[in-house]
Amino acid sequence: MGSGIAHVFALKGFEVTLVEAKKELADKALAVIAKNLDRQVAKGAVTAADKDAALSRIKPALSPKEAPGFQFAVEAVSERMELKTSVFRELDAAAAPGAILATNTSSLSVTEIAASVKDPSRVIGMHFMNPVPVMKLVEIIRGLQTSDETYQVTRELSLKLGKTPAAAKDFPGFISNRVLMPMINEAIYCLMEGVSTKEDIDTVMKLGMAHPMGPLQLADYIGLDVCLAVMEVLHQGF
Repeated sequence: MGSGIAHVFALKGFEVTLVEAKKELADKALAVIAKNLDRQVAKGAVTAADKDAALSRIKPALSPKEAPGFQFAVEAVSERMELKTSVFRELDAAAAPGAILATNTSSLSVTEIAASVKDPSRVIGMHFMNPVPVMKLVEIIRGLQTSDETYQVTRELSLKLGKTPAAAKDFPGFISNRVLMPMINEAIYCLMEGVSTKEDIDTVMKLGMAHPMGPLQLADYIGLDVCLAVMEVLHQGF
């Protein structure tokens, strides 16, 4: 999702530093962005000049220290609290005074993540949907100490990116995954208990409930590891 977030920011005119753990991962992310931009050009959604300009705005890096004094960051690492708080400490050390630090977490506590930095009022949840260049929603989650200014800047930025912001409080799973993941889990139970085939379970939800993708197909798309991680957060939180 990090590459998709970088793609959207760069396409809207922002200078982006794309931080990855290894150079080969950064190279792979840039290749994915270029491929997805080519797809948009082929569909007439953007011009070839737009594509070239967007790519020119993305600088790969191996540490936030390579972008000292940045004003806004979006973290998109794995759903592990210890990893996220480690990244936030790095971001906090490199950021400009007053910079906003956003997390793309899909379920973890924004308040707990914010506790790892000097000023928790500058931390907010900015949960993009996958694939980021296509999906319009950004779920914005306020931690207990998130300031009104941080929220307003993040909301306005979401609109500048062409997204529709929806506000949520800092509960496990927020809105999206608190509703989605138990539904996916029930679809898996329907399959496990032999209620129906995977194809017919997905067909019922697509044609009966107007979902663009069935829950089992969606679970594969999200990743079963991610689905499990979110369900464990919900189980622990509730």
